[in-house]
Amino acid sequence: MTSIHDQAMNYVYQQVLQRLLGYFSRAERTALQLLIQRLAVAAGGMEHIGDYKVLAIQSGARDNCYTLALLRAAQLTIATRAPATFQLRIASLRLNGTSCAAEENMHRTNSALFVYDDPRVEVLMVDDREVLPFNHLTPISDAGRESSRLNQLLIGHRREWRGGFDLWDDGYLATGEFYGQIARWDGGVDALLISDTPRQQKQFIDGLKRAAIKAGLKPSHAGEAGYAGLFALLDELGSDCYQAFYVDYGQVPWRPQERFETCRRTACIDIHDLLVTNLEERWPLLTEFLGFQPDEMFAQISDNEFVSPSISAHVRGLQASFVQGRSYESGVAQYLQHALVMMRRKHLPERLCEQAIEVFGNPATMSERRARAAAEAQKNLGLSETQLVCLLFAPFVEKGAGLKRFLRQCHPGMLVAMPELHRAMQGHPVAEQIMQWMSDVSGLPVSLIGQLYRMEGAPASASGAPQTPGHRAALQNTADDPGADQTLVDEWSAGH
Repeated sequence: MTSIHDQAMNYVYQQVLQRLLGYFSRAERTALQLLIQRLAVAAGGMEHIGDYKVLAIQSGARDNCYTLALLRAAQLTIATRAPATFQLRIASLRLNGTSCAAEENMHRTNSALFVYDDPRVEVLMVDDREVLPFNHLTPISDAGRESSRLNQLLIGHRREWRGGFDLWDDGYLATGEFYGQIARWDGGVDALLISDTPRQQKQFIDGLKRAAIKAGLKPSHAGEAGYAGLFALLDELGSDCYQAFYVDYGQVPWRPQERFETCRRTACIDIHDLLVTNLEERWPLLTEFLGFQPDEMFAQISDNEFVSPSISAHVRGLQASFVQGRSYESGVAQYLQHALVMMRRKHLPERLCEQAIEVFGNPATMSERRARAAAEAQKNLGLSETQLVCLLFAPFVEKGAGLKRFLRQCHPGMLVAMPELHRAMQGHPVAEQIMQWMSDVSGLPVSLIGQLYRMEGAPASASGAPQTPGHRAALQNTADDPGADQTLVDEWSAGH
């Protein structure tokens, strides 16, 4: 670049910084200075900051956009004081559950922070294990959508049907694998910036370990708490967390392969203690400067970041009606009750609670909401209602131990075909109609169903210790009681 161009760009960056700082409160300006100090110490002194690279994971969520704005302010502030500033890698993972709204929030945030044309910033996305430049207009690839769908089903089926409601654990495993790979791509990074609270960090690590066990891996239960031990754990899990499922099926490698480092040297910089906790102070920065568009109520009641509240409530309804012999409405009511407990525990405005009650508790709109949720699951996750119900029963693992119960409850006409179903899962040739029925009902090719058939169920808690069905039921019932002991509520929530 020419010196005139450099001067022009530096002027633009200074204008971005001044506008950004104009939205910072006194507390946020203090947090910014502390962040700069923390980065300088991690780099080994300000004289080394120009050789330091920080990884920021982008999700499009409210707190995530806010954290990225603070980090960008630190990068631009250092640039005004020192000969060089740190390099920044911003990366996002494409999964089936990623919403268009989240992608738009990422793009508006990136545009407002002027990162697209800054040579000190890489903006990347991963789709089907391929690292690409970020483009919010590019939908997830067909191959990525199918891979995400299969992985979600395979991990989800490695559960005991009476166990915890942990159908979406694949999100933890996919995200963990993504962290490990994007951290060592193209020369690697020095540090991953973390803004999650200790409770959020524990929930993620527990979910990652739980999913790893389902994938046939054996994570150790030692190590540092929270994200301090994240990369040591990821080293244990290896670069292909799904290999046990795809032994005879094949899965694409991470690519471009030649640009991944074999050695990782990444640390974590935890800044959750620096963030301003008063949400009201953040809104002008988020909405006016970054252009963030929130779905406030849905963001607050979500019990899992990898699936929308609509789908969560829908699957609770399906579980109640097909698995527990209750009504669909009672399952949605149970979901709502749990959401209200958590919302009030966080002292959220009562208007949000009333909005949740109107959305999920209105009998007049229940059938319409069920149809919309089923359509959303089909569109976003690639799963039909029939396949979701099959997932709830997890009938294939442990040599089809739950198959008879599933057929009796949901497909009684197929009971006579049980011997043929077992033969198919054992790898023997059977009629094409049988094979097609198995794929239609489960959403999985018969070869992968056979892989599940040969695997044991994994009814493990995050610590790796099995929970009895009675204990799980007690935790679930407790969580739905607003007056319940909070320790039990938290334990139930962490696994859901």
